[in-house]
Amino acid sequence: MRIGTSLVEPRSGSLDELTVSLQQAVDDGFSSAWMADIFGLDAQTALAYAGARVSGIEVGTAVTPTYLRHPVALARQAVTTDIATGGRFALGIGLSHRVVIEGMLRLSFDKPASHMREYLAVLLPLLREGKVSFSGETLGADAAISVRPVGPLPVLLAAMAPHMLHLAGAVADGTVLWMTGPRTIAGHVVPRLTDAAAGAGRPSPRVVCVLPVCVTDDEAAAQARAAKVFAIYDTLPSYKAMLDKEGAAGPGDVAIVGDEATVRQQIEALAAIGVTDFVAGEFATGEEAARTRALLRDLALDSR
Repeated sequence: MRIGTSLVEPRSGSLDELTVSLQQAVDDGFSSAWMADIFGLDAQTALAYAGARVSGIEVGTAVTPTYLRHPVALARQAVTTDIATGGRFALGIGLSHRVVIEGMLRLSFDKPASHMREYLAVLLPLLREGKVSFSGETLGADAAISVRPVGPLPVLLAAMAPHMLHLAGAVADGTVLWMTGPRTIAGHVVPRLTDAAAGAGRPSPRVVCVLPVCVTDDEAAAQARAAKVFAIYDTLPSYKAMLDKEGAAGPGDVAIVGDEATVRQQIEALAAIGVTDFVAGEFATGEEAARTRALLRDLALDSR
């Protein structure tokens, strides 16, 4: 299991600050660094900038919302980012949420699973073969792009519902998870994902698991802080469903917290249930932040 880290967007929006953070991730031995694509910096553009200046690490989006870009536009941007980073880019994509797509962007969120199926039917041939001819209910394209990715350019789908997990395994290259606990990964995510990949004759899918992490001597306080910091995810139906499936009262219950031995044990246990990449969402402060990063450095070194 590879060990990665989440890149926090600088409050200033400085791409140079982001580059410093990426270089620190390399210096600390992480295999990958992932950036959310929400309402600030465009994650792919930011990673292209930083990744062109920092070598030795995979960079990825976790995740880019599909509704904001036509798949032809996203394919061109993804290939450009892959070229800029020397073939070290992983494209994580997802649906986002009804409250964002309909409530904020005034776009239809009708039949999201069908949208993603058709989106992948355009995006993946462009990335893998450089051309596509597809006509769907809501999306289609007869198009080609003249540039090719340098690396394999994996496409990872934020997937929680059964149909999305099937797409992630049978069509895409795996999944990127957030706020999904180990019981749910072992019993719900991995079996559906691997069965779909095997049934389609696809390679073993990647399972990128992102969870909050804090090394601390006060587990209760860290869980309470996680519950507060990540409270929004308890209100979004897709994440709420995964928290309920886990039997978690809220985000604090799936945060990985405790002393060094406890956190190490919890992270290492993820490998046994099929997680291929663990990505730490560090939310500690002060001395706890230093302890958290020190443990993650050790885990990253051990995983190489």
